[in-house]
Amino acid sequence: MAKLYFRYGAMNSGKSTGLLQTAFNYEERGQRVLLAKPGIDTKGDSGIVSRLGMDRNVDFLIPPEADVRGLFASHAAGDDPDAILQHVDAPPVACLLVDEAQFLTASQVDDLFRIAVIDNVPVLAYGIRSDFRTHAFPGSRRLLEIAHSLEELKTICRCGRKAVFNTRRVGDKIIFDGDQVAIDGDDVWYESLCGACYLEASGGRLGD
Repeated sequence: MAKLYFRYGAMNSGKSTGLLQTAFNYEERGQRVLLAKPGIDTKGDSGIVSRLGMDRNVDFLIPPEADVRGLFASHAAGDDPDAILQHVDAPPVACLLVDEAQFLTASQVDDLFRIAVIDNVPVLAYGIRSDFRTHAFPGSRRLLEIAHSLEELKTICRCGRKAVFNTRRVGDKIIFDGDQVAIDGDDVWYESLCGACYLEASGGRLGD
């Protein structure tokens, strides 16, 4: 039986880089993979962008509340314009790779579990565990509850200790209020901190 894997870490822990490396490893051995990410993640448009400079378009975006298993089945069968035009029988999918999985809903994570268990296709989901207020994202919470395998991807704080929290910044100012989702870009960016540095920056505040 295939498994659902959740590989999580703070910002800048190499999640997207690891996903792209995994895709490369499968394809180097002649196996087919599908890449997906939630449509709410507008960074890179329809691509997965690594901070090391690597990037690759996903095979499909996952809209909010969409049937992920249905989307997967459609693309696995080759029901896309390129495959139809080329009259190519799509080979079986060896693995589904999902970036920014924290933005999925709980029911969409349940679909990932079904893809692994019922369709017998390994699913590797990558994401962050908690937001800038230390609250779990719905997708991450569900993955922590039902994934067969959990793997923490580590990164370091500016002080050299292991980073576990994410701080949201606007310019040089750290903020602790606002919507849970704000994609990093020109106005918003994130810094990963250890527990001690997070508490120092927040004045001892954890969450609301």
